[in-house]
Amino acid sequence: MPVPNFQEFLWPLLELAGDGQEHTLTEAAELVARRFALSETERNEPLPSGKQAKFWNRLSWARTYLQKAQLLASAGRGRFRITERGRRVLIARPPTLDVAYLKRFPEFLQFLASSSHNGQSPVAAQEALDRSGQTPQELLETTYQTLKRELAQELLERVRKSTPGFFERLVLDLLLAMGYGGSRKEAAQALGGTGDGGVDGVIYEDRLGLDRIYVQAKRWQGTVGGPDVQAFAGALMGKKARKGIFMTTGTFSTSAQNYARSVDNLSIVLIDGEQMAQLMIDHGVGVTEETRYILKKIDSDYFEE
Repeated sequence: MPVPNFQEFLWPLLELAGDGQEHTLTEAAELVARRFALSETERNEPLPSGKQAKFWNRLSWARTYLQKAQLLASAGRGRFRITERGRRVLIARPPTLDVAYLKRFPEFLQFLASSSHNGQSPVAAQEALDRSGQTPQELLETTYQTLKRELAQELLERVRKSTPGFFERLVLDLLLAMGYGGSRKEAAQALGGTGDGGVDGVIYEDRLGLDRIYVQAKRWQGTVGGPDVQAFAGALMGKKARKGIFMTTGTFSTSAQNYARSVDNLSIVLIDGEQMAQLMIDHGVGVTEETRYILKKIDSDYFEE
């Protein structure tokens, strides 16, 4: 089953702490995973950033929300315990323990108010979380991925409309940013324009010139088919190179992808338009930084005594 949203973890966490003992999130993770019959794969499903498991992120936020509502209290060193208020909620057994329920506690409303940075009311600031069931970090990452996709689409449209000369410089800049081509002068001499507005040439894999890579880049909007990749493989062997990068601002057909994977003694990487745009973003080519957000967390080692 998919990982439940963090609000579904609130009651199991409170129940676990109902024994009056101190508990860790690791203990809670085992109990909650069994309760929802989550497989190992589901437990390890990553957030879009890949830096944390979605299950662990949601469980952590469930604990945070219970603490902000003062149903749980920190017991130090990553441990938590139930509070008197938490015991009363356990006894009351509300039909649903969710964010809407937690809003009855003034401390939780104060937490929401302090988390709102744009003048919204505490309730309005929380509405997006209520609707989506995502944690604040998940909402941030989802928004980031959406903005990144929109930027990539705009980049690709501009690249497709660029002149042959500009496209040649772009490919050169991208390869250098990715660590290929040796020096800019060497790479510029190795790569040249083609009659169809593309780029063709052999560059070095690194600054030491230990291996050669044959590069072709096509400023196309259509689909590159199997015959095109077969011709590329033949040209690669003719250039006495074992590795090749074939870029296009369009797409590759299934037969083209299958051929690139199956050809013997050659390593061919296919980069379509969407991948090219993502690489430009990742390596800072044609984009500039607008805003930077840095998420920080407690350094538990610092507080060890």
